[in-house]
Amino acid sequence: MMRRYSAWSLVREGLRGHTGWPEAWRKPERPQAAYDAVIVGGGGHGLATAYYLAKLHGMRRVAVLEKGWLGGGNTGRNTTVVRSNYFFPESVALYDFALRLYEGLSRELNYNIMLSQRGMLMVAHSELEMEIAARIVNAMQINGADAELFGRDQVMQKVPLLNDAPDARFPVHGAIWQGRAGVARHDAVAWGYARAASALGVDIVESCEVTGFLVENGRCVGVDTSLGEVRAGAIGLAVAGHSSVLAERAGFRLPIHSYALQAFVSEPVKPMLDTILFSFGTGTYLSQSDKGELVIGGGLDRVPSYGQRGNPPVQEQVISGLLEMLPAVGQLKLLRHWAGIVDVVPDSSPLIGPSPLPGLYLNCGWGTGGFKAIPAGGWLLAHLIATGGHHEISRPFDLARFETGRLIDEAAGAGIAH
Repeated sequence: MMRRYSAWSLVREGLRGHTGWPEAWRKPERPQAAYDAVIVGGGGHGLATAYYLAKLHGMRRVAVLEKGWLGGGNTGRNTTVVRSNYFFPESVALYDFALRLYEGLSRELNYNIMLSQRGMLMVAHSELEMEIAARIVNAMQINGADAELFGRDQVMQKVPLLNDAPDARFPVHGAIWQGRAGVARHDAVAWGYARAASALGVDIVESCEVTGFLVENGRCVGVDTSLGEVRAGAIGLAVAGHSSVLAERAGFRLPIHSYALQAFVSEPVKPMLDTILFSFGTGTYLSQSDKGELVIGGGLDRVPSYGQRGNPPVQEQVISGLLEMLPAVGQLKLLRHWAGIVDVVPDSSPLIGPSPLPGLYLNCGWGTGGFKAIPAGGWLLAHLIATGGHHEISRPFDLARFETGRLIDEAAGAGIAH
């Protein structure tokens, strides 16, 4: 239940430095010796998995083990976009499931995640890109997701500041419009899941690094951590860009490369953009936050890295793309930038399913799509751990697809084909 405070209690806590508020979730200093399930990774996917295990499957003896602090990885290092405008039916089913869960998440968790479904424009700059856009719109509509094909005039009406000069390098021809797309506050998603999971009995242990895996009779039965050994009936791995590192500790390899994905925030300005804007031609995308800042992203830095600070060549590429789209923002100052470490597989689609080590289950390979998929990723991994088998939505994303060749190549839909 939501606590209610009197006006006097609010003033009192403000005057004494906000030191008396109860913790939003329980924070045990160390894990217990054994659980029904252990989830490695305290980001959105890990916390969502723990919540759905407890909520939907009645597994209350669950622990989330986080090396750093809750939500300090990719969950707190993204551009907050949620959407389902992908091409293949498997991808649309997955990401639209996530979007539907997002639409009811504030009520589900009793916590405001600040979801703003302001829509997304994916702008096409040539006749060829318009043909591709039409195919994507048709595919989305056939697969049950909302999508419209906009012409040039509709796009300019939606975003009048777009560069429509006669000599524009990337002239506006039209766009894909998804009205249900939007943004959510990334840390609120993590906090909401953490609070709801904790209320159901889940232990969330921060500063607890998993250093190895306990294997008996060919099955994973627990983990070694910096705080001691923890045994469990099942282990879920939800550590994004570090999935390949932990997989090697478990004795197998994953087809993953880890890259830095950079994001930027400008100084705040008056409202000028009420939708999410993406350019097919440059790969740059942006939205405007409620505080007035422009939140800007672009393509991957294709040099494998675990550095979270980014580098100048990619900065130049992303900002150049921004100025091609919106020349009017050229005088704005950048306040900060960062990078998240994303895990990319050959077909740019996620890995959800059992690992080569029985008892250890995977939720990884999301690339640039991790934040938008948090509710679905957690829901599906929880189903897998609790039942031992795939849900129909997760089945196509099993690791076995790299043996059968049944790939789901979503590089363009994921926005990393540039």
